[in-house]
Amino acid sequence: MRTHHITVPGGFAAAGVACGVKHSGTEDVAIFCADRAVPAAVLTTSNQVVGAPVQWCRSVLPRGRGKVRAFVVNSGCSNVCTGKRGLRDAETMARLTADAVAASGGPAVAPQQVLVASTGVIGQPLPMDRIRAGIADAAGRLSRRGDAAALRAIMTTDTREKSAVVQARLAGRDVTVAGIAKGAGMIAPSLATMIALVTTDAAVTPAALHRALRDAARRSFNALTIDSDQSTSDTVVAMASGAAGGKPMTTRSPGYRKFAAAVAEVCDALARAMAADGEGATRLVEVRVRRAASAADAEIAAKSVANSPLVKTAVHGCDPNWGRIVMALGKSAARIDPEALRVRIGDALVFSRGRGRGFDEAAVRAALGADEVVIDCDLGLGKAAFTALGCDLSREYVAVNADYHT
Repeated sequence: MRTHHITVPGGFAAAGVACGVKHSGTEDVAIFCADRAVPAAVLTTSNQVVGAPVQWCRSVLPRGRGKVRAFVVNSGCSNVCTGKRGLRDAETMARLTADAVAASGGPAVAPQQVLVASTGVIGQPLPMDRIRAGIADAAGRLSRRGDAAALRAIMTTDTREKSAVVQARLAGRDVTVAGIAKGAGMIAPSLATMIALVTTDAAVTPAALHRALRDAARRSFNALTIDSDQSTSDTVVAMASGAAGGKPMTTRSPGYRKFAAAVAEVCDALARAMAADGEGATRLVEVRVRRAASAADAEIAAKSVANSPLVKTAVHGCDPNWGRIVMALGKSAARIDPEALRVRIGDALVFSRGRGRGFDEAAVRAALGADEVVIDCDLGLGKAAFTALGCDLSREYVAVNADYHT
C-alpha cells in the first residue's frame, strides 16, 4: 500500500483554503469534486443528536446512495444544535459549492448533488460570511494537486494527516481506491466515527459502492474507539468516478469482492491511523477477541476492553495488570467463562484456566510500551472473532479536552 492523498484516482480534484473559521488561521474549508455527477455512498452517525450537515446528507441521499458531484467540508465549527439557521446554512454551503463548481467548468450542478460535513465546536453558528468566501476561494483552486491542503482543512485536533491508497487489478483494468480521514477525539464505534472520504476510479453502481463501504466500516471505523464518545457529525463518503473504464460493477460482478477488499484495506488503514493519533495517545491498542460464542459477543467483548479507562491507563503506564482486562471482559454483556478464557499481552500468556499465569514481567512491559500493543482474548466458547482498535489514555488527553475551545 502506498500512502497518498485523495486525487490519486482519476476524475477528482480538491482544494483547501483558510477563511478564518479556525482560530489557528490554518486551512478550514475543503472541496472535493468529481468531473461529473458520480455514484456515491454515505454513512452517518447513529447519535440521536446530529448536526445540520448530517441532516442535509440524509435528505439528498435518503438511502445512503445515489449520485453526487462534490463534497464540501469545513472545520472549526460543527454546525450542531444550531436550529433552523443551521439547516439553512448547510443548504447554503451546498448551493454555494454547486454554483462555484459549475462556474469553474463542466455541466450545471444542483445543490442536491453536493454533500456537506462540518466538524469542530458544537452549538455555535457558522460564520457564513467567511464560509462563503472560503468556498469561492476553494472552488477557484480545484486541482489534482490540491489534495494536501484539502486534507489539512478537514483536521481539528489531529496531529498528523491520515490517508491511504490501494491499487487492484479488476477485469483486466488497473483500479485505484484512495481515502483520507480526520479524527482524534469524540470517537466511538457506531457506523462512521469521524469524517472521511474514499474515492475510486472504478466503475461501480451506487448500490455496490454503498455495500462495499458499509461492510468495510464494520471492521474498521466501527471497530475504532478513542474515548467512547460518539460524535454528532460522523460522516463517511465514497465517490466513484469510473475513470478506469468498463461496465459498472454490481455486487454480483466477478470483480466486486476484490474491489470491496480494496475499499476495506483503505478503511482499515485510516482507522488504524486514527487510533494511533487519538488525543494524547502514545500508542495504538489492538484488542483481538477469538472463539466467542457469537459474532455479537466477540464485538461486545473486544469493545469493552478497548473502551476501558483502566485498561487504557494500564497500557499507558506499561503496567501488566491483566486483571483489568479480565474485568473489562466480565463486565460486558458477552458470555464469558473464566475457566475457558485465555488472555495474552503481546506473546505472553498472562491468564488462563481461571487464574493468572507466570510470565516475564519485563517482556510484557516492553510489549505494552511498543507503538502497537496487542491484547489477545481467547474466550474458548465458539468460533466468532472481532478486533477492536483503540489507544492508551494519557494525561495529555485530559489537557487537550480541558483546554479545547468552547
